Amino acid sequence: MIIEQIYTGCLAQGAYYIESNGEVAIIDPLREVQEYIDRAAKNKAQIKYIFETHFHADFVSGHLTLAEKTGGKIIFGPNAKTKFNSYNAKDGEVFQIGDISITAIHTPGHTMESTTYLLKDKEEKDIAIFTGDTLFLGDVGRPDLAQNSNITQNDLAAMLFDSLRNKIMPLADDIIVYPAHGAGSACGKNLSKETVGTLGDQKQHNYALRKDMTKEEFVKEVTNGLLPPPEYFPLNVQLNKEGYQPIDEVIKTGSKALSVNDFELVANETAALILDVRHQLEFIKGFIPQSIFIGLGGTFAPWVGALIKDIHQPILLVVPEGKEKEAITRLSRVGFDNVLGYLQDGFSAWETSGKEIDRLKSVSAVELEAKISKGALVFDVRKPGEYDAEHIDNVPNTPLDFLNNHVAEFPSDKDFYLHCAGGYRSVIAASILKARGYRKVIDVAGGYAAIKNTEIKRITTLSCSSLK
Repeated sequence: MIIEQIYTGCLAQGAYYIESNGEVAIIDPLREVQEYIDRAAKNKAQIKYIFETHFHADFVSGHLTLAEKTGGKIIFGPNAKTKFNSYNAKDGEVFQIGDISITAIHTPGHTMESTTYLLKDKEEKDIAIFTGDTLFLGDVGRPDLAQNSNITQNDLAAMLFDSLRNKIMPLADDIIVYPAHGAGSACGKNLSKETVGTLGDQKQHNYALRKDMTKEEFVKEVTNGLLPPPEYFPLNVQLNKEGYQPIDEVIKTGSKALSVNDFELVANETAALILDVRHQLEFIKGFIPQSIFIGLGGTFAPWVGALIKDIHQPILLVVPEGKEKEAITRLSRVGFDNVLGYLQDGFSAWETSGKEIDRLKSVSAVELEAKISKGALVFDVRKPGEYDAEHIDNVPNTPLDFLNNHVAEFPSDKDFYLHCAGGYRSVIAASILKARGYRKVIDVAGGYAAIKNTEIKRITTLSCSSLK
C-alpha cells in the first residue's frame, strides 16, 4: 500500500495518491494532472477512482481532465450534482482499490456534499481519513460557503457539529488525518502548519473537537470572526460542478510570446490587465504603467483570485525568463484561463524599447520613523489577526484581501505609506492603488519585520476571540 500526500504550498492544498496491487485512487487532484498519471505509469498501476471530498471553492480541481485521460471514475459524496459524468457515493459505500478499501462517510457542514473517505488496509483495519475541508489540523471547515436562501451558516455549522461528533470522533485515536488544506488557506481560521496528524491529537488540541462543547458553543465559535470569502470562490465552485477547458489548451493559448509593440497593441485592443509577476524589488525599480504586481514568489494564485474580480479578465503577463508556463499554470489553478500572452524577453525588452516606465517610491523603516515623527500617514495592509497581534500606534488596518473596500480611505493629494509583514503584499497594494491614480503611494521596504527594529511606537490589541 502506498499513500502519498502531494502538497502545493502556494495553495496550501493537499492532494493524495493511494495505490494497492496495481490500482490507484486520487483524492482532490490539482488541475494539472500529469504528475498523478506519471506516478501510476511508473508503478505500472491504473487510476481507478478519482475521489472529491466536496466542490472546492479555492481551486479548480483536476477530476475532469484526469478522468478523460485515464478512464478513472469520478466519485463525489451524496447530494453532489454535476454537468458531467460522475458517481454519487452513498453514505457508508465501500470502494475497493487493490487489497485495500475506501469507505465514503458523508460529513455535511462545510458543504452539503462534503464527504470524508476512510481508508482500511487488507485486514480491514482503519488506517486514515481523508477529511477534505470537514476537519483540518487545528480547525474545521468554514460553514458559510454553501449557505443560500434556505440554509444559513448557522445551519451548516450545526450539521458540521453532528458530522464531527457522530461520524469522525468515534473513530480510533491512532487514525491518520489527511486534510485538504494547511495554514494559509482561506477555507478555515486556525489551520496548523502541519499537514498530517492523528485523530487523537486533534481530539486533544483542536478547539472544535472539545468533548464538553455544546452544539450552540460550537456554532458560535466556528462562525465567530469569519472574514468574507474571496470573490473567486463561487466561480471556482461553478467550474468544478460544470467543467472547464483542459489545462493543456489553456497553457498553449497563454504561451504566446509577444514583441513590445504587439504586447502594447493587444493590451489596448482587449483592455487586458497587465500582470507583472517578477520579484517585488524588481517591480519597484521599474514597471509598465498601469500594470499590477502579484509576484510568483508569494501565494500568487490566491492573491490573484482575491484581487482580480473577474476570472474571465484578459491578462497579459510580464514574467521572468522561463517562468511563463508556471505563471499560466498557477493562474489556471484558480480559474483564470484567459491569458493572451507574455512580453517576449521580459521587462528588459520594454525598458530598452524606449517606452514609458513607471516606478514605485520606497523608503526604509528608519526613514519611515522620521516621517512618522512629522505626522506621516501610514496604512497597514496585513490581515486583521496580524494587525491585532501588534501594529504601529494610530495606524489603521486596510487588509490587502479587501483593498477594494478601503480605496476611498487613501488620500490622492498627499504622500502616504503602506506596509505589510515583509514587503510582498504592500507592493501589491501599492501597484493597485497607483494604477487607480493614487500617485502619492510609498512602499515601506521590509515591512513590519523591519519596523520592529526601530523605535516606532507599537501597540497590541490581541483579544481572546482572535485566537480562536
